[in-house]
Amino acid sequence: MSTRVSPDGMYYWDGQTWVSTLSPDGRHRWTGATWVPATGPAYVAVAGHVAGAGRQPTSWTRPLQYAVAGWYGWSALYTLTLPFWLGGLITQIANQSVANQEQLNPGAPPPPGFADMMNNVATAAMWITVVILVAIFVFLLIGALRRWTWIFYTVLVLLGLSALFLPVDLFDAAIGARLSSASSLAMPTWIYIYSFVAGIPGAVLFAWMLIALIARGPWAMRRVSY
Repeated sequence: MSTRVSPDGMYYWDGQTWVSTLSPDGRHRWTGATWVPATGPAYVAVAGHVAGAGRQPTSWTRPLQYAVAGWYGWSALYTLTLPFWLGGLITQIANQSVANQEQLNPGAPPPPGFADMMNNVATAAMWITVVILVAIFVFLLIGALRRWTWIFYTVLVLLGLSALFLPVDLFDAAIGARLSSASSLAMPTWIYIYSFVAGIPGAVLFAWMLIALIARGPWAMRRVSY
């Protein structure tokens, strides 16, 4: 009876378990009938190591990868535009902060140029935040295209947290503009609306990833064994 060898040639079935086909020194491989020189980099087989289960892509895998990569690609592009959309708001917040300081301490006004310095600091902080966020989004995009397992779970947690806050985004979109008009700082109405609308596809993507994980595994890849 011929020995059953795994498709990758790394293991053979001895009747009870899968055993490595490599010799202890990693220089030869058992074909089921004879020892032949091992091709490729040699390595020493670990005693007692048996064939494990791997994962293979399914029809969901590639679309799921592209969906996650597209989501974070769009997130990176949108984040890059924020300084141009919110530049005026940042200036308004900095000026309002200086005005509040003057009201609290009328006898000790801020030094000349303090408002400009606050604007510069706020703008620099905004750009630093944008760069960090874009770097994170690009890294998650790359991880999705490479099907890194830990990236799958990271994205799943991030999207899950975002989905939990979707009702808050809906509340902000409904009455956020009125709250802003009642305060000294008026946030643009589109910010509240965008936060809610953008959260919907994120929640849908989270649901898809969760279903894929339960039904098939990370990145919708099924576990297979030899």
